Amino acid sequence: MSTSPTPYSPRLKIAAVGFHGLRNLLEAAAPSYAGVADVAVLDRIYDDAVQSITDLRASSGIDAVVAAGSNGQFLRERLDLPVVLVKPDGFDLMRILSGAALRARRIALVTYGPPPTELLLFNERFSLQLEVRSYSNEQEAGECVESLAATGVDTVVAPGLVVDLARARGMEGVLLYSQGAVREAMGAAIDIARVARQETDRREKLNTILAQLKDGVVAVDMEERIEAVNPAMEAFIGLPADQLLGRRLSAVQGELSLAHTLRTGTAEMEQVQQVGGRTSVVTRMPILEQGRRTGAVLVCQDPVVIQRLDRSLRTRHLPPSQHAKYGLANLVGESKALRNVKRLALSCAQSTATVLIVGESGTGKELLAQGIHNASARRAQPFVAINCAAFPESLLESELFGYVEGAFTGSSRGGKMGLFEAAHTGTIFLDEIGEMPLSLQTRLLRVLQEREVLRIGATVPTPVDLRVIAATHRNLSKQVAEGRFRQDLYYRLNILSLRLPPLRERHGDLPLLTRHLAEKIAMRLGAPRLADEVLVKAVVEAGRDYDWPGNIRELENLIERILVFREPAAQGGGITQEELRDIAPELFTQRALSFEGADGGGQVAAEDSSVSTPAALVEADLQAVERRHLLKVLEQSGGNREEAARLLGVSRTTLWRRMRRLGVS
Repeated sequence: MSTSPTPYSPRLKIAAVGFHGLRNLLEAAAPSYAGVADVAVLDRIYDDAVQSITDLRASSGIDAVVAAGSNGQFLRERLDLPVVLVKPDGFDLMRILSGAALRARRIALVTYGPPPTELLLFNERFSLQLEVRSYSNEQEAGECVESLAATGVDTVVAPGLVVDLARARGMEGVLLYSQGAVREAMGAAIDIARVARQETDRREKLNTILAQLKDGVVAVDMEERIEAVNPAMEAFIGLPADQLLGRRLSAVQGELSLAHTLRTGTAEMEQVQQVGGRTSVVTRMPILEQGRRTGAVLVCQDPVVIQRLDRSLRTRHLPPSQHAKYGLANLVGESKALRNVKRLALSCAQSTATVLIVGESGTGKELLAQGIHNASARRAQPFVAINCAAFPESLLESELFGYVEGAFTGSSRGGKMGLFEAAHTGTIFLDEIGEMPLSLQTRLLRVLQEREVLRIGATVPTPVDLRVIAATHRNLSKQVAEGRFRQDLYYRLNILSLRLPPLRERHGDLPLLTRHLAEKIAMRLGAPRLADEVLVKAVVEAGRDYDWPGNIRELENLIERILVFREPAAQGGGITQEELRDIAPELFTQRALSFEGADGGGQVAAEDSSVSTPAALVEADLQAVERRHLLKVLEQSGGNREEAARLLGVSRTTLWRRMRRLGVS
C-alpha cells in the first residue's frame, strides 16, 4: 500500500483514470471543476495507473481518484486514497440500451460485478432479448466477450475494458457510462477530497501538538491498532512511527496494552508502572466522539520529568521575601572574630548539612543564613524565613506545614502550602528555633529525618528537598537539660554550628558599621547626610565603653534616631558630644552608671529618685529628649501642627499620637 506523503496545496487535486471512451468523458468534464480543483486525466490501467498516481502524488499531491469498473476496484485495493467509481444509473442504462436496440439485432449488457437486480427483473418481465453478463477481472472479461461472440451477439454495452475487447472481436462496443455519471462521480470525489483534506489538516495539527509534548502519547482504534504516536512515545518504545502505525499496541509493548480500556471504557489515571524495566507514570483514557467510544489513548510520563516540573511549580512566582537578598560580603566588618565567621560560613555553604547559628538578638543571624544560602548550590532556589517566636502554636503549625481543604473551620478553599513545601529545593531559615513548642519540635524532627511534610488534615505526606538553617539566641543545651527542647532535635540541628559574636566583642568594626548604616539609612529616609567621619567619630567615642545589648540592630536604630532628631537647620553638618548626649543618652548613662557604680560602692546615681534601674533611667531620658525635640519643632513652626509634621517627616495623626504620649498640648 502506498504511503507517500502528499505535498500541501491550497487547491484540491483529483486524478481521473480512464481510457478510450471514458477518458473522453473525463476530459470533457474536467474544465467544469477548474474553480475548485485541479483534475489530471490519466489514460492508464491497473499497475500502470497505480504507478502514475503514485508519481503524481509525490510531485504535486492527490486528494482523491475517479475511476470505473475493474480498473477502479484495482486502484481501491492498492492505494490509500479515496477512489470514487463511476456508476451508471437506471436512466443511463435505459437510454443506452434503447439507442443500441435501434442498430443491433442482439444486444448484451456486461457489468463489472453483479448486474443490478432491478435490471434483471426488468429484462425478465418484459421478455427483452438482452444477454446480461458480469465479470470480476481481466481474464473473466475476455472469456465473457468470447462467449457472447459465439452466441451471435453483435452489440455489447459495457465498461471500457470489455468495449475494447468486443471491438477487437468485430462486435460493436457501446460505453456503459454517460457524462451525467462522470459528473456525479467527479462531484462526489471533490466532496470526499474536501472532507479528507480537513481531516488531514486536523490530524497534522494534532500531530504537531503531540510532537511538542515531552510525554509519550499513543492513540489506538477500537481494535487497538495504533493510529497516532508522537516522537516521545517512539523513543520510549524504541521504534519509529512507520513501524508502529497499524500494529496492535499489545503486540508492540504488552505492558502498555489498552485492551482493558477499550473493553470497559474506564479511565485509569496516573498509575505507576514498570514498562520495559523502567518506572513510568501511565494514564489510559477512552476516546469518545459524539458520545460514541471510538478508541483509546495512553500517556506515558517519565517520573524524573514530573519531579523536575514539581520543583519548578513549587518555586515559581515566589514573593520577594522568599529569595535571599544578601551574601556573606554584606557582613560588614574586618575584625578577627567576624573574619572567622565568614570563613566557617563559606565552608558550611559547600555542604548540605543542617546549620545552627547561635548569637544574641540583633547580631545579623538571618543575614548570615542568607549569605550561606547564596554561596551554596541552592542559590537560585527559594530562601524562606520564619520567626518561630512570632506565631502562636496553632498558627505556626499551619504556616510551616500547610493544610488541606476542610482541615479546620476557616481553612482556605483548596488548602494551603506550608513554608516547608514553599522552600522545596531551596533553604528554610527557622529563626528563634528555641521558642518552638515541643509538639512542633516532634514534627520538625520528622521533616529532618524523612524529608517529607504532612499537611494538617492530610494522610499522604509530600516529599521535600530542602536545607534547614536554624538560629537562636538561647542556650539550647541548657533548654535540653531543663526539658524544654528535644535532645534528638538538638543533635539533628547542631551539625554545623556557627556563633555570631556580639558587637561588644568587635568594637573595632564600629567605624565601618557606622559609616555603612548611616549611608543606608540616609538613602532610605531621603535625609541629608552627616559628615561621615564626624558621625563615625562621635558614635565610636560614645559607644567605646557601651555594651550594645541590642547589637547591630541597636546601632542602626541609634543612627536613624540621630538623623531624624537633629535640628533641621543643622542637617548636613557635624554633631557634637552634647547633641549626641541629648539624642542618645543611653550611650552615656550606661557608662556613667558603670563608673559611678565602681567609685561609689555600687550605688547608682540618678536625677529622678523614682528611676531605680538603668533600663528605666534610659527610657526616661529618651522620652525627655523626644519631648524637648518635639517642643522645639512646634516652636519653630509657630504652633502650626501641619508644618511641624512636615518638618518631622510624619503624618498629622502620628504627630497627634506622639504629642498625647509625651504630654504636649
